[in-house]
Parts: sequence; C-alpha cells; structure tokens
Amino acid sequence: MTLPISQTTSLDSTLPFQDTNYYKTREDMEQSTARHQGDCADKLTAAVRDLITTYDELNAALIDELYEEPSALEFMQYVASNRPFVVRKAAEDWAAVQKWDSHYLLKVLGDSLVNVAITPFGNADAVLKEDDGSLSYVKPLERLEPFDKVVRYIAEQESNQSETSSPIKYAQTQNDNLRNEYSSLFEDVPSDIPFARIALRKKPEAVNFWLGNSLSTTSLHKDNYENLYVQVRGQKHFVIMPPVAAAAVNEQNIPGTTYISTNEDEKAELKIDDLEHVLDEPELIVPVPTWDPDFPDIRPTTYSKLVTPMRVTLNEGDMMYLPAMWYHKVGQSCGDEGYCCAVNYWYDMEFGGSFWASNAFFRDVARVVNN
Repeated sequence: MTLPISQTTSLDSTLPFQDTNYYKTREDMEQSTARHQGDCADKLTAAVRDLITTYDELNAALIDELYEEPSALEFMQYVASNRPFVVRKAAEDWAAVQKWDSHYLLKVLGDSLVNVAITPFGNADAVLKEDDGSLSYVKPLERLEPFDKVVRYIAEQESNQSETSSPIKYAQTQNDNLRNEYSSLFEDVPSDIPFARIALRKKPEAVNFWLGNSLSTTSLHKDNYENLYVQVRGQKHFVIMPPVAAAAVNEQNIPGTTYISTNEDEKAELKIDDLEHVLDEPELIVPVPTWDPDFPDIRPTTYSKLVTPMRVTLNEGDMMYLPAMWYHKVGQSCGDEGYCCAVNYWYDMEFGGSFWASNAFFRDVARVVNN
C-alpha cells in the first residue's frame, strides 16, 4: 500500500503554495512542484518582457536633438530620466575643432611616445569566437610608439583598405590620456563641460582623446559614467540601448584574453600573422554582452527582438550626452585626412539612491531568465 506523504499541510510547510493538497505519491508532489516552478518562470519571463515593452512605449526610440547647450537644470533633468541627447555644433568654436588637422597634431606632438592599441581586425575589447565555438573577451596589444608614425600609419591604412594586411592601430587608452600623454593638446578643449560640472557638482573623472580610422569598432558595452562625447574630426556612429535592455544583450561570463606579438623584434612593423591572443594570467572572467544589434540573429535571447536600438551619427563639432549604464556600440568614418578624432568627458555616476541597485537587479534577473 502506498502511504500519503502528509495528511495535511500547515502554513509552516516547505511547500506553502500547495495549501492542503493531498498527494498519494511523491511523484504527485514533484509534478505539482514542477508545475508551480514553471508558472513562476513564465511569470518572470512575462515581467521582463513587460519591462522592455513598457519602457519602449513610454520613451520614444529617438535621441533628442538640441541646437544649443542645455542649462545645468535642463541637463540634470536628462540625467534624472537617464535619457540621451545630441547638441548639434555645440563645439564648433572649440580650438580643437578649428585646429586639429594633421599638420597641427604633428607639430604639437611630433615623435612623442603614445600608447597605441593594436589588433588584427580592429576588435579591441571585444567578444571573439574561438575555433571550438567558445567565446573569449579579447583585449589589444598595447605599445608605445611615436605619434607621428602612428597618425601616418592610420591615415595610410584608411586610404588603402583593400590592400592592407597590417594590424589596426587605435589611440584609445581611456585613462584620462588628454590630461596626461596628450596634455599638450588639452589647452585646445575646455577643462570640463560647465553645465555638467554645475549640475553634477563635480569635475570630470577623466578626459580622453581618441584617434583611429574606420577599421576600428568599439563593441557593445556600458560604462558607469555620465559621458559627454565631442566629435572633432570625421564621424562617429553610435548604436545605443537603455539599461532595461539587459535581458536582450545576452551577457555572459567569458574568459579574458589579450593579443601578444610573436615577432621577437620589438621594433619591427607587425603583420596580422604576428598577433595571437592568449588567456590572461591570472585568469580573468569578464561579464560582457555577447549579442550585437548589427547582427541580430547571432546569440540572441528571447528578448532581443523586443528592443529597438537607437542610432545616431555625430559630425564634427557635435556633442552627445550618453547616460550612465547605457549599452553602446561605436563605429567611425574618417575625414579627408584619413583619421577620426574625438574627445570625451567622463563624470562619475551617482551610486546612491536606487539607480545602481536597480541596474544590478536588471542584470541578475536577465541572467536568470536567459539561463
């Protein structure tokens, strides 16, 4: 005879959702538990879907375009709502926009040594699919090279793309380099953005200089900074998505790798075949988006099709506010001189209140529903 597991179920039961149900066998109980867990999973999936679609319904998939800088109060309203904007021609009178042609840059920087990121395909800080189908997060080889050689290399490669078999170089150290290794150029830009300094009550954590050609792409990622980005030469092409897209970007923990040179001559000009990537030591596991909105059928999640990526191009003299924790992918086009150049100001985001905690919650829930 099969005995019942229990005659009654109290409020202290380990199965509170079952109330006073009577189970003839353990199999009955396990099936009921599985049904309940399935119901919970379905409800969580629906809640995530509602989060994305409700945000999309309440917020236009367009970036506000302004034609004059906002006041500190107006800027703070954008920060509070965590929404981007572009100010067309906001920096057209900056000395940098007026002066930073190749002649000027070479005159000021000459053969001074600068840090250069080197990759075979312009894929610095990017997800790479290995031969066995696994993924790794690859970082560039970094070298100190004379600036004059770097800028000429970048421009010549841009003009001869069909013939190149050489690695891609990009000055993009993101370490406050405009106030350090490029400090001789710093006087050509404002030390900060006044409306941001007043609204956020702080100075920028970093001011960065970027110089490369159209072969470099910055893969999808997010930053915990309020970002003000100014285009100086060429164009930048942004694809951006709000933090609620966490479930769409298929974030995974993948091993970190770094490109190294196999050429023993440290002064030799590298070839693509000289670069290989190796696992970081000690081991580094990186949480990173693995879905690319430009290739939506590769590694999508159930929610990827629900997100509407926003796209904007910055022209010379344009300024964009990219809010903290927004996902963004960046491509670029060169001007007549064969390079693309920009400056950005990173202001620390506010970690108090609910914003940081809410984003951590979005990320954790996304991991649960996608796995």
